[in-house]
Amino acid sequence: MSDITRVGVIGAGLMGSGIAEVSANAGLDVVVVEADSAALDAGRARIEKSMQRAVDKSKRSAEDRDAALARTAFSVDIGDCADRDVVIEAVAENESVKLDIFGKLDTIVRRRDAVLASNTSSIPIMRLAMATSRPENVVGLHFFNPVPVLKLVEIIPSLLTDSGTTERAEALAATLGKTVVRAPDRAGFVVNALLVPYLLSAIRMVEAGHSTPEDIDNGMVLGASHPMGPLRLADMIGLDTTKAVADSLYAEYREPQYAPPPLLLRMVDAGLYGKKSGRGFYDYRGE
Repeated sequence: MSDITRVGVIGAGLMGSGIAEVSANAGLDVVVVEADSAALDAGRARIEKSMQRAVDKSKRSAEDRDAALARTAFSVDIGDCADRDVVIEAVAENESVKLDIFGKLDTIVRRRDAVLASNTSSIPIMRLAMATSRPENVVGLHFFNPVPVLKLVEIIPSLLTDSGTTERAEALAATLGKTVVRAPDRAGFVVNALLVPYLLSAIRMVEAGHSTPEDIDNGMVLGASHPMGPLRLADMIGLDTTKAVADSLYAEYREPQYAPPPLLLRMVDAGLYGKKSGRGFYDYRGE
């Protein structure tokens, strides 16, 4: 049974809004923090739309939706996380930004044994923990997109994470209805260390002219029983995020399989991030 009842989420993008939604649905008191009001409004709208979708599909009642929304507060002031039992950072995959947030949380969060967690896809937890004076309370809590649907959470303790912190993070994941996989504090953890080289290989096939995105994806869906092909999956993850994770993996291991291909670099330069920008390997502008 988790002793965590008050959750702070830093970032209201795809991941942060999903984490906030499942936390509120689980009966927890949630505050969502964004850098500015425009991003905050977009996050609020994303949460409301997702909750309404669940009602439309008869997965939740309108009363449950209203109660979950009533448990969710929105703020542009990170100081509103001061009374939280756990704060989950879910901003862009940028190490300097995350380090800055953990440094601020260290001075803001009053409960000295509060869990300070990162939803990073690939950045070593030890680096983030050392931005605080309480590295024993810092842990990786890596959710998967879309958070309300996918049941997995990777929990990543660093060399200094206290066993009690890890156990409380696992108890929180169980409260949210998630299955836990413990992962080592190495770039990519378990899932992305396997997944990202696969995605990059598919991008290299397109780059070399070996096949089209449609044929590659159909091959893996119909021939390997994958629910989604690698290029459509990369679009859903975000090509900018895929590149950021690949950069972290390559920086850690220096193995060619982790290096982002030039095609991926050019697409990110062009702002073709995938579904969230309207165009990636596929065109989503008509959706």
